[in-house]
Amino acid sequence: MMEIDPLIVQLKGELDSKVYEASDSLGKIGGEAVLNEMIILLQHEQSDTRFLAARTLGLIEENAIALDPLLEAIQTKENKTLAGDLMMNLEGFDLSAKYVELFKLFLTGSFKVSVQAKELLDHKEFDITSRVIRKAKKHWEHYTNNAKQDELFELRKVEVDEMLNDLQNFLD
Repeated sequence: MMEIDPLIVQLKGELDSKVYEASDSLGKIGGEAVLNEMIILLQHEQSDTRFLAARTLGLIEENAIALDPLLEAIQTKENKTLAGDLMMNLEGFDLSAKYVELFKLFLTGSFKVSVQAKELLDHKEFDITSRVIRKAKKHWEHYTNNAKQDELFELRKVEVDEMLNDLQNFLD
């Protein structure tokens, strides 16, 4: 088995042209050690390293334990400008139990985060229950009470109403 330490060091240091190869290799190697190291790197001082950690996590096949730390990283203040790029790496995860979290990111995230969340909501499979719908409606209600009621809000309202109706019809 390939030694992971030099590959991890590559992600932490001065980033060069080989850094994506290191990320790819770590993604293929996978396993608990790589997962744990990448979860730690989600909090690294360098934003490029945080992005590469998220990228690597998305490439690992058995990556379920990293989903919550990645979602947390997406929502931290330090990653405000990086959040949309981190979101792209959620594609490599089983998000079936995360509809509500993605719906909330769709509502409250930056433009890029919102677009990425909507893409995932539209194209991933989710475990939809009446509880999930209730929670999504609660987030929508909270959002409507705090959002500026302008033209953009009206467009979002149409979109969200359609999403929530589709979920309800699916459940019925």
